[in-house]
Amino acid sequence: MNPTTGLQTLTAPDGTKFRDLNGNGVMDPYENPQLSAEERVADLIPRLSLEEKAGLMFHTVIETGPEGTLLERPGNISKSATSVVVLDKKMNHFNVHALGTPREAARWSNALQKLAEGNPHGIPVTISTDPRHAFIENSGVSFKANHFSQWPEPIGLAATGDRELIRRFAEIARQEYTAVGIRAALHPTVDLATEPRWARQAGTFGQDWQRTSDFATAYLEGLQGGTLSADSVACTTKHFPGGGPQKDGEDAHFPYGREQTYTGGRFEEHLEPFKTAIAHNTSAIMPYYGMPVGLEIDGERVEEVGFGYNKQIITGLLREKLGYDGVVLSDWELVNDNIVGDQVLPARAWGVEHLTAPQRMLKILNAGVDQFGGEECTGLLIDLVREGLVDEERLDASVRRLLLVKFQLGLFDNPYVDEDAAAETVGNPRFQQEGHNAQAQSVTILTNQSTGNGQSLPMPPGLNIYLEGMNPASLEGFATPVTDPESADVAIVRLHAPWDHRDDLFLEAWFHAGSLEFPPGLIHRLRTLAQKVPLIIDVALDRPAILTPLVDIAAALTGTFGVSDKAFLDAITGVIPARGRLPFEIPASMDGVRTSRPDVPGDTGVPLFAFDHGLALPVRDSVSP
Repeated sequence: MNPTTGLQTLTAPDGTKFRDLNGNGVMDPYENPQLSAEERVADLIPRLSLEEKAGLMFHTVIETGPEGTLLERPGNISKSATSVVVLDKKMNHFNVHALGTPREAARWSNALQKLAEGNPHGIPVTISTDPRHAFIENSGVSFKANHFSQWPEPIGLAATGDRELIRRFAEIARQEYTAVGIRAALHPTVDLATEPRWARQAGTFGQDWQRTSDFATAYLEGLQGGTLSADSVACTTKHFPGGGPQKDGEDAHFPYGREQTYTGGRFEEHLEPFKTAIAHNTSAIMPYYGMPVGLEIDGERVEEVGFGYNKQIITGLLREKLGYDGVVLSDWELVNDNIVGDQVLPARAWGVEHLTAPQRMLKILNAGVDQFGGEECTGLLIDLVREGLVDEERLDASVRRLLLVKFQLGLFDNPYVDEDAAAETVGNPRFQQEGHNAQAQSVTILTNQSTGNGQSLPMPPGLNIYLEGMNPASLEGFATPVTDPESADVAIVRLHAPWDHRDDLFLEAWFHAGSLEFPPGLIHRLRTLAQKVPLIIDVALDRPAILTPLVDIAAALTGTFGVSDKAFLDAITGVIPARGRLPFEIPASMDGVRTSRPDVPGDTGVPLFAFDHGLALPVRDSVSP
């Protein structure tokens, strides 16, 4: 690829072609592609102004303009026009939100890189993203696939139990990301799903630390490769040292969910997947918002402040004990409140709410964090240096790590992408089919009752089917949708795991938290329906719902983790064999959930369905109804 966009390539006296990023007509060492990344970093750092160094240490949301243009005004969440953050604030790490078509996304990426060339040393932009290959749309967590190939949520990938499938997913994600200029992934999430009420389990690989570690390895292999290169997507493994043990299952995005507790003494288990990620060269690590309560490490009480503020966790544990020297990127908005429209999300300054913004920033720096997530207050950092509260050498330590990644990714040599290649790569039919197959394979058969004609699943063709929560068009060519249960041979109802609806703080409405019990009216209605027609019930398990009332109602009960109607139908008819197994246990009651210890997997008493439960479908002798 050699897009015409961007700086002209020059030729040095020795014949080396280079990009003259600072416009002086000479191939400076940092511009020399023949030198190692470390040598180029060492040359560039002394050239940088304080403002350029500060800009490198911020990583925030960016939004795109129409038809692949730059957005030169504040966006729905982004606070400033693109030129302001890139040219005025010298920032060059951005988490992109909504994208247009692949061609438009590539065009926008190229326009952003072209804009960045206007800075004194032409430092290219690193575009990052939260996961965007599945179904959950939550601006604080992930995006629906849209133009990208669509796969199960990470918890669904884990349900397949297939390490090679997970590596293949990550490899396809890498190809689609790099095609549109995305070179950093704000994932994988290797938190353990040990608190059944926690809202972020869909983004994890489940409750088991050994499987999580294995799947994280495959994920990193597919996205990064063994070492970072011009073909890699740099991964941020999160949320150190494990975000799952949330008190009462509430999420640490919000003030009422700030506490993490380890009443079961399992801190080390939650740490294990991060050790694996470090061993496999994860490019970055993100600490969670949570504030540890009552935690001791090596006999020393850990300060009860958010992990991003915590020197014992970042420097003592991560840097010194685990030997990690990659980038530490804070989670979003630890310093300032986030005001969006008429809602606010307070700064996640848990345990240090009383500190001013400069004091918070200073504590984060002293903890050992390299980059401020979700912030663009570069002037605050510059002032701390000019006031003598932070040595510029402290900035250099973080800038070295951040620049090293950019050089390893080849961004200084060519950050541009080809619009035609992007249109051909992203969401192509082969990738879409692989994603569809993975969705179907992840379907987990929980119960499968016998009927007069054999077991309820696999379902034969040619039936009259009553549907709820499912598009009738998905039955085309297989069965006939009917609107009256009395005239149906079978009914299929697809439900979502229950949650308590909240919408006071920004982002709160998108987080599924609270009770895992279905309302009694729904259970009564389903029981009445099941008296009229055999009932297949599917529950989308972004959290382990209390399924106890459904077991006796359903002719067959399934759990899914990001599965389209078509893929679900392929699974329950045996076109693509469903082989999912539960990545977390399904509790029998909310009483068991409430008495469980948040850091202990499978701690709800006698579960309704145990971890790793999943039935295989029998082979149907005949395809006739």
